[in-house]
Amino acid sequence: MAEKPLTPLLDTIHSPADLRAAPRENLRQLADELRNEVIDVVSVTGGHLGSALGVIELTVALHAVFDTPHDRIIWDVGHQAYPHKVLTGRRDRIRTLRQKDGLSGFTRRAESEYDPFGAGHSSTSISAGLGMAVASEMQGVPRHVVAVIGDGSMSAGMAYEAMNNAGAMDARLIVILNDNDMSIAPPTGAMSAYLARLVSGPVYRGMRQTAKSITKKLPQFLHEPARRTEEFARSFFTGGTLFEELGFYYVGPIDGHNLDHLLPVLENVRDTGDGPVLVHVVTKKGKGYGPAENAADKYHGVSKFNVITGAQAKAPSNAPSYTSVFAESLIQEAEADPSIVAITAAMPSGTGLDRFAELFPSRTFDVGIAEQHAVTFAAGLASEGMRPFCALYSTFLQRAYDQVVHDVAIQHLPVRFAIDRAGYVGADGPTHAGNYDNAYLGAIPGIVHMAAADEAELKHMVATAAAYDNGPIAFRYPRGDGMGVDMPARGEILPIGKGRLLRQGATIAILSYGTRLGEVLAAAEKLAALGLNPTIADARFLKPLDEELTARLAESHDVLISTEEGSIGGFGSHVATFLAGNGLLDGKLRFRPLMIPDRFVEHATQADMYADAGLDRAGIVSAALRALGYDEAAMRAAIAQIS
Repeated sequence: MAEKPLTPLLDTIHSPADLRAAPRENLRQLADELRNEVIDVVSVTGGHLGSALGVIELTVALHAVFDTPHDRIIWDVGHQAYPHKVLTGRRDRIRTLRQKDGLSGFTRRAESEYDPFGAGHSSTSISAGLGMAVASEMQGVPRHVVAVIGDGSMSAGMAYEAMNNAGAMDARLIVILNDNDMSIAPPTGAMSAYLARLVSGPVYRGMRQTAKSITKKLPQFLHEPARRTEEFARSFFTGGTLFEELGFYYVGPIDGHNLDHLLPVLENVRDTGDGPVLVHVVTKKGKGYGPAENAADKYHGVSKFNVITGAQAKAPSNAPSYTSVFAESLIQEAEADPSIVAITAAMPSGTGLDRFAELFPSRTFDVGIAEQHAVTFAAGLASEGMRPFCALYSTFLQRAYDQVVHDVAIQHLPVRFAIDRAGYVGADGPTHAGNYDNAYLGAIPGIVHMAAADEAELKHMVATAAAYDNGPIAFRYPRGDGMGVDMPARGEILPIGKGRLLRQGATIAILSYGTRLGEVLAAAEKLAALGLNPTIADARFLKPLDEELTARLAESHDVLISTEEGSIGGFGSHVATFLAGNGLLDGKLRFRPLMIPDRFVEHATQADMYADAGLDRAGIVSAALRALGYDEAAMRAAIAQIS
């Protein structure tokens, strides 16, 4: 038995090569130290803790067995990649995780050669891994490609499309199924481990190849029965028939926290056989940290927390979150209307539908990570007279765009899209930014698209969507807390396509769409201090646009500014198209659309992101002064006067 070194092992690991050089008997200690490091890091930065703790041993084993970065390890989603980052030369920066100018919370190609593929949305790893494996084979480069995918991600159709393709091609690809929730087939101790090691090893694989050779000499009509007999015999002990039918050689289940089980199985898979292999590893989210293991969500996503107690730090706010306002508003509508149902795609707590489910369990549907199915499922419900609310993050609704067009909009079905996390989302960065729904939904004929200016407006929009049966309707709202406005007892049904005038002024008009309205009103006060008295309006609707209000603002002001938490092609583009099409840009009017810049913005705070985009009060004031003809020196002097 090797003596434990006095120096913490983790301090000696600067790359996976150091890990591979370490004695195998020290890897258990290394895993324990890595777990403590991850807990300490996330307590400072916040982030995805439970999933990272669940793959500590798996991460150590993969880097011990495979020759990374030459061999490729693809982490599906990336929530579980924190330990991987620590072991791949990024420990000195790991406490910058998800901070401005720091490490990404996901794998990122530009960040490290050990991140061969970026991952923010789930279920992409097998497709990417297959592409890498085929490319390596075509280029004559021998390498192993390993895709690590969670059981939740396996609910997405894309994963099965990739597995079906890999099986048909007989490509050399290793898939690690990290089963931390579904418990597809829980391990049964030593016998399970022994069988997994046996069937992954060279003796069994060699016998199998010999049997195949013999089978080829049998009459053709006996080939299929022989294949099925071997498959049945192995599946009887180990499971995995579904994966075998997709063309994968199945190994498992094995205990993902037992290095004595993991290491030999991974070595066998590495060293023997051709074709795609699936290794079924059973892990526990939050493993090794009591508060995470005992929490209902296993500390999937956490803010900063106290390591001793597990208590999470929450920023004080007197305003409810937009997500909670949506949930409470939907509950209120559903109490009065039994046809209202709610759909989420593996995000019940993130969308607030966990609270809806407590009251209406039979009217709540969590379809798993399957946004395409969620949308068409909602379309089916709507076609039979139900009133479905499909609650998805903006970034995930992107994955179901064809279904929104083909299955909902073309058929004029009244599916209600509750679009959470609209606009910048902060620490989760560009993969989760909800920047594009204004543009991609605004392009669809017949859809109604609304954006809430504050939490009271969101309540009205939930009521409006519940009452609207003439086709698809969407409303968007951001991550975070509201503005602290007075809340109505019940939501009011808004007139479709009508905005509201909040402040009448002259010379400058600002037409706001969404929750930038708070910054617009603050900018108006600063402009007023300069002797300018802007008109402020809340558009409420991108589609249909309030053309009467927009034309009135354009005709009675010298400058018209639009603001939105969305990309090019969104609200500003719709306003510009209307103005140009009606000759309202032919005269003195200067139109300035303010939007999220046409680039991917790295993780930072939401406030930093909006300031960088020029969508805070300072940016709005600057845009107004430039439109009025202020040069840079005059503009700086004016801003200094009101600062």
